[in-house]
Amino acid sequence: MNFVQVLSAILLAIFQISSVAALRFEVPALSQGLPQCVREFVTDGQLVVVTVNTDGRVGDGQILSIRITGADGNEYRRKDDVAGSFKVAFTAKSSSSFDICFENKIQPGFRSNGLDLKRQVEMEVEAGSAARDWNAIQAAEKLKPAEVELRKTDDMIDDIYSELQYLVRREERLRDTNESTNRRVKNFGILIIVVLVSVGLYQIRYMRNYFRSKHIL
Repeated sequence: MNFVQVLSAILLAIFQISSVAALRFEVPALSQGLPQCVREFVTDGQLVVVTVNTDGRVGDGQILSIRITGADGNEYRRKDDVAGSFKVAFTAKSSSSFDICFENKIQPGFRSNGLDLKRQVEMEVEAGSAARDWNAIQAAEKLKPAEVELRKTDDMIDDIYSELQYLVRREERLRDTNESTNRRVKNFGILIIVVLVSVGLYQIRYMRNYFRSKHIL
């Protein structure tokens, strides 16, 4: 393995730590259902692949639903009565977070006989370079292993650059908001001082006229 391959492998491994998230949890079955959500963040135009594996089967008295929605209101996917494997890929429409929500309901008319119904869920979220099928790309474009590693590294750098650009834009928006808030606070403080001074002068004038009318002054 040459230096380029070693460097590419190291960079790819470091990046995949943050671009791949795997979780395992339980979703209890309830009569009304209670959504359990996992939130992830993606940048605009980034490819996201969500892979879900569950136990159980369709018709076992549980109805497991999955809904993937973005913070901007976009609904990327919704599927009811999920059992076994489920995979969905989508492209983020904006730089924001998105929620993957699971809701498990007891099937109407099903008698659990005191059993604690629940589903085991294993979920993996891949984003950016990690979400691409590099084996298919290598076969389609007839790339050598070193070329594949270079492509991975190039995509990884693009993802990092996109995230850095988003962070810069976000910092600029926060700075603008902070400056605007400071201006408003400053103007409000000046207004309060003007009002207090005006009220004080009015009270002094009123008291002076009052004492003069009573021939005290």
